[in-house]
Amino acid sequence: MSQGFFVAGTDTGVGKTLISSALLYAFARQGKKVVGMKPVAAGCLATPQGVRCEDADCLRASSNVQAPQDLINPYALLPPIAPHIAAEREGVEIDLGRIASNCRALLAMSDVLVVEGVGGFMVPLNSSQDTADLAVLLGLPVILVVGMRLGCINHALLSAWAIRQKGLRLAAWVANGIDPVMAAYDENLRALDERLAAPMLGAVPHAEQAAPDFVAGFLDQKVLDAERYVL
Repeated sequence: MSQGFFVAGTDTGVGKTLISSALLYAFARQGKKVVGMKPVAAGCLATPQGVRCEDADCLRASSNVQAPQDLINPYALLPPIAPHIAAEREGVEIDLGRIASNCRALLAMSDVLVVEGVGGFMVPLNSSQDTADLAVLLGLPVILVVGMRLGCINHALLSAWAIRQKGLRLAAWVANGIDPVMAAYDENLRALDERLAAPMLGAVPHAEQAAPDFVAGFLDQKVLDAERYVL
């Protein structure tokens, strides 16, 4: 039986890729077959070999199952803007059904699949659907990455509320230290722990150029190893 997790963020730039890569590294260290998926990415790079998604590259580097690029990252968009706008500019329609099909294929290839969202939890993906709709379609338990900075409590509580309103399981949350000089860090961390009603997977300190293997040391894998998270 496989495990799968959907990694959501309280906002863009809060470290979803780093935490997703660290999760993959940690599960791989347990001897599991792991693969990461970045269904939609904006702000990708045009190269002579084609469009390159740096987030997908990071996930691939921490995976030990080498899946085709079009399975891992079916939508790689060039403009560094909201994905639905980027897709419109490129004449692309983001099809959630295609993403779900890819997800099932990757689950069949692995013991653990980590799917990284895009932006915050409710970022639009097309004219009528958003990232929350994608999470519902995939049906995976959610790990919420909280970027630790001023305003994070409100963003985290709203995100957790939206996750539960959608009928999804908030499996755990991660405090990611994106602000090296955040005031009252400990008090904010305690407030989140008291209010999110989900186990804290880890508190990751701020570090320049943090690597997934370093971050994995701050994650408590036992939080996710429970049988209830086996698909």
